[in-house]
Amino acid sequence: MSNDVIRDIGEQGVLKRLQRFCPSDIVGDDAAIMPNPEPGQLLVVTTDVLVDGIHFSDRTTSAEDVGWRAVAANLSDLAAMGSSPLGITVGLSLPGDVAVSWVERLYQGMSECLQPYNTPIVGGDVCQSPVITVSITAFGQVLPQRVMRRSNAKVGDAIVVTGVHGGSRVGLELLLNPEFGKDLNEKERSRLIQAHQRPKPRLDILPQLWDSLASQSPIPLTAMDSSDGLADAIAQICRASGVGAVVERDAIPIPSVLPQLTSPEQVWDWVLYGGEDFELVLCLSEPLAQVFVEKFAAGSAIIGYITSGRSVCLRDSTGKYADELLTLSRGFQHF
Repeated sequence: MSNDVIRDIGEQGVLKRLQRFCPSDIVGDDAAIMPNPEPGQLLVVTTDVLVDGIHFSDRTTSAEDVGWRAVAANLSDLAAMGSSPLGITVGLSLPGDVAVSWVERLYQGMSECLQPYNTPIVGGDVCQSPVITVSITAFGQVLPQRVMRRSNAKVGDAIVVTGVHGGSRVGLELLLNPEFGKDLNEKERSRLIQAHQRPKPRLDILPQLWDSLASQSPIPLTAMDSSDGLADAIAQICRASGVGAVVERDAIPIPSVLPQLTSPEQVWDWVLYGGEDFELVLCLSEPLAQVFVEKFAAGSAIIGYITSGRSVCLRDSTGKYADELLTLSRGFQHF
């Protein structure tokens, strides 16, 4: 493998290397020419930025995993809108001493995440910077009647999550602290680390959701992804919809080994506020939620209900824990 760094091959050299990851009939000009969405569909656009030292580091994340995570964050946002991906562009800022091989591996990770969805990298930009920054803009399409928004939750709706929470934060701890979880077997350890390094955007849930809606008239749907934490997603939905919620603590799916690894307080902090699990939080009518959970979406669960208040209350039906208000202030905030 070459020992070249970015400054050795220059901007044109970098672009030539990276164009290998893009469709040759789309890249190469000042902008990409893409077909319109299919007839009757809306265009969906989202952007996400990852910064070295904030979102990833070489202690915990390989170049391939940085690429995967950067793409997964955007595809997860598309999934939360009910849309399917069409393509992405990549804005890449790099110090001159970054190895060329690191950048190629970054794009390899992006391509691996995009491959199951037949989604191309259609362009982008490269510039010099004192810190590595990966900015991705993703494009998707969605039928108007399938658009999901944070503001559609209604009193009485069931709150559904599409999978476990806390796994990514545990995986990060395993990478940062070699002594943590030393009694885990290799399969359990690997599964948790993969949850952090290679999260899967829940685009797979959408066909199952449409199947569960097949007999229904078009109804406004509610969703948000939980990349900034489960508590954050529920609170954001409630704020946008002008409602409240009651969440049942013992209904939330968590990794089965988590309670064995740390204190109960730490467990629930990671489950509620750890973030980067990239599951979807949905608000559906109770009958529809029951059908979705029981017949279509393995691993999903109803964890609570939308209420007429404004607060989001975490309740424990066993009485072991006191009621707790879930707020936005404890989740990850950049500033």
